[in-house]
Amino acid sequence: MKNKILIFSCACVIISCTQLSRFQGSTLPSGYAFPTKDTLSVLTWNVEHFVDEFDNPFIRNPMEDKPKEVSKRIDLLTDMLKKIDADVVVLEEFESRALAMKIAKEKLAGMGYRFFAGTESPDWYMNVVIMSKLPLGMSYSYGNIFTPIAGFKDSLGRAETQNNINARIISAEVRAKANFSFILTGVHLKAGRSKRDTASRAGQVRLMHAQSKRFLKEDKNTNLLLLGDFNATPQSDEFKLLLSGDKKVQFIDPLANTTVFSHPAEKPSWRIDHILPNKNMYKFLVPNGVKVAENLDMKALQQISDHLPVVAKFVVK
Repeated sequence: MKNKILIFSCACVIISCTQLSRFQGSTLPSGYAFPTKDTLSVLTWNVEHFVDEFDNPFIRNPMEDKPKEVSKRIDLLTDMLKKIDADVVVLEEFESRALAMKIAKEKLAGMGYRFFAGTESPDWYMNVVIMSKLPLGMSYSYGNIFTPIAGFKDSLGRAETQNNINARIISAEVRAKANFSFILTGVHLKAGRSKRDTASRAGQVRLMHAQSKRFLKEDKNTNLLLLGDFNATPQSDEFKLLLSGDKKVQFIDPLANTTVFSHPAEKPSWRIDHILPNKNMYKFLVPNGVKVAENLDMKALQQISDHLPVVAKFVVK
């Protein structure tokens, strides 16, 4: 009987720790206390060529070399971030983690944004950056990975591959509660409507499938959240490929069969910005919990970007 009790106790410990298995080697910052509220909100927003006032000598582009109205755009953005007040913010076409840290310190003081992640391209300025009130664990960069461009050949007649835009994908572990965590992957997939662009996005989708399988192989109960600017509508082949997955990797589009649009900001007519939980994370999504951010000044939003911000809310008791 004692052996049975011991086995049962060990099993309970394992089950209770599945959400935290990735964080066992990390320690919370001194004095940190998890939020007491039972909800978690996540924001994704392509903020369109959002750069700082400094010229990076390794990037040759007029949008970065001589940016316009930097201070005004920062003020507009921070005003919107204050109103949305998301726990985790994922920004696409955003220059750097350093810029996010500066904005959080100087413009968003007191809001609790103290955790950041970003894997920037060495020669381009449109990156994906994460700013969070919740502790972040391990982050994963994909900039060194080559993905296929199926159906296309390079100048030597070989099957074409690319890795110049995969730096715009980043995964990070987020610890939302003492007993609840998830892996967030922010993306800005290849832009454009040509067949080659579509094939490039499909290659990136296959990369995300492969990495998701890797996460789930380590722990089948892992909560995954995939979000960002996919440059793909729900009707596109590459988006359908993303949702097809298999029994192990199954992402869900909470806005399927809706008319929620996020682009272009002046007259939204399609949705290329998505928040996609896997079946594990979907269980925690508030009903109708994914939407374009509401009660914001549309003119101000249009001055910031050609995309509208999309938010999601989850229950994490």
